[in-house]
Amino acid sequence: MPLKCGIIGLSGSGKTTLFNCISSNRAETHQAAFSGTKSNLGIINVPDPRLFAIDALIKSAKIVTATIEMVDIPGLSKGGSHTEGNKFLSDIRNVDALIHVVRCFDDPLLPHIEGSVDAIRDKEIVDLELGIKDLESVEKKITRMERLIKAGDKDAKRGLEVLQHLKSHLESFQPARTAQVSEEDRKFTDDLFLLSDKPVMYVCNVDDTSALKGNQYTTRFMDSLSGENAEVLIIAGKMEAEIAELENPEDRLAFLSDAGLTEPGVNRLVRTAFHLLDLQCFFTAGPKEVRAWTIKKGMTAPQAAGVIHSDLERGFIRAEVMKYDDFITLKSELACKENGKLNVEGKNYVIGDGDILHIRFNV
Repeated sequence: MPLKCGIIGLSGSGKTTLFNCISSNRAETHQAAFSGTKSNLGIINVPDPRLFAIDALIKSAKIVTATIEMVDIPGLSKGGSHTEGNKFLSDIRNVDALIHVVRCFDDPLLPHIEGSVDAIRDKEIVDLELGIKDLESVEKKITRMERLIKAGDKDAKRGLEVLQHLKSHLESFQPARTAQVSEEDRKFTDDLFLLSDKPVMYVCNVDDTSALKGNQYTTRFMDSLSGENAEVLIIAGKMEAEIAELENPEDRLAFLSDAGLTEPGVNRLVRTAFHLLDLQCFFTAGPKEVRAWTIKKGMTAPQAAGVIHSDLERGFIRAEVMKYDDFITLKSELACKENGKLNVEGKNYVIGDGDILHIRFNV
């Protein structure tokens, strides 16, 4: 599915280093602030050990993982919403969720653009730049709504009330995502694609010695987010880059073990980003391939079939469904069938994460 996560943060936060760890497309990193000139796009494989567990039982010819698109957006800066940063803010408008990287490490070779390391302040700077841009968008639509009221539009009065509430919220330095706007009233705001309305997770980029437990910067930052209910990951970007350079899997595991880690932090980042986009997987499994298919949570069986091919949705008859845990426990499709764990589901069945499907259709 063509959904994108954008990686944002101040210049020098380590965004591009993390992007390079997870993407096959290498972007240029710099030892100076304001050096990035364009956004970088990468197709990211979503690590999912369930695929390999299924393949261990049926031994397919290949394994195909789910993917998401990741956009590394050049570093923002204070006042960026009024300068060249405008084009980068436009890139943020085109993504579906945000990964906000904050700097939580000291490095004399890379002076902080604000003069000191302070993740809370850095987050507030980025939030302010996004909020300023959103406020501009809301004010423009308020003007349009006022014209519609004069023209006799019946919905415009309610729309104006919603937008004025949102304007007041943004002027209080609060992101649009925390504004109290009902689902019904979102029809007045959805077309604005507000930057601060996007779901967000935070990545504290730390030094190697802080990869496991964090440091004073991460502690203060996480305490400041107590009321935001946001996901926060601690990742040592420089160390992750060194791990990504190792071609031998055993060398990678040894490196991770020395650091007290069981898997690369960027794997957790990708999985969390996948769920941040409100996505989940179902699987198909056969002799040719074991494949993870990406769908939005809440999709029905015909809609999931349509992700494979439009003909499958158009001619959908039924879905034969095995739960992942049942398949792994019983070790075969036949055993699932014999034990009543292979269910035949119709058009109203809502796909569960990790369901193994066989679609029956007729066109």
